[in-house]
Amino acid sequence: MSFGFILLIVVGILVMFGIGQRALDRLRLTDKQAMLFVALIIVGGVIPDIQVTPLFAFNIGGALVPLGLAIYLIVKADTAWEKWRSLIAAVLAGAAVFALGRFLPAEPEQTQIDPNYLYGISAAVVAYVFGRSRRASFIAGVLGVMLADTAQAVINWSQGIDQTLILGGAGAFDAVIIAGVLAVLLAELFGELIERATRGARTGKERGK
Repeated sequence: MSFGFILLIVVGILVMFGIGQRALDRLRLTDKQAMLFVALIIVGGVIPDIQVTPLFAFNIGGALVPLGLAIYLIVKADTAWEKWRSLIAAVLAGAAVFALGRFLPAEPEQTQIDPNYLYGISAAVVAYVFGRSRRASFIAGVLGVMLADTAQAVINWSQGIDQTLILGGAGAFDAVIIAGVLAVLLAELFGELIERATRGARTGKERGK
């Protein structure tokens, strides 16, 4: 079982026990909706990739469901600026993953950690830094990985390399899941710290009056 599946199971258990309700509220998701998406991603992840053309395929759990959730969150965004910030952050996250892929060894065996884990982590960090909100961070993390994979495929095709693009398939599944979940966790953690610091500063000012 890959790390992406393990991470999803952990998220599902936490949701079942009511942990992370604050983050779900910010994502405009109920417990049942979150559990449904987790279940769809897990089930879709074990279904064979769907071949669209000889050079393009996608995985339901690793691409279609996360993409659908990202689109849902974009629609639910409070302001037009948050929607644009999500998309801008997604492009920047994709650029970070793409650049990282250029620096990593061509053979995965030459790295001590699975490159897909590094892609997911880098996408999540950039997504949070530029997305800021829970929704924008998730959107940017998920879309960032997919954009990077697509960009690399387009470059390969332009160079005459007939390499099939499988969105969300194989190791890319882990990268997408790690990027989305970790981006939300970062936004939740640092968002809470910032809110506490703001409340503390405000209380200090009130006491000083």
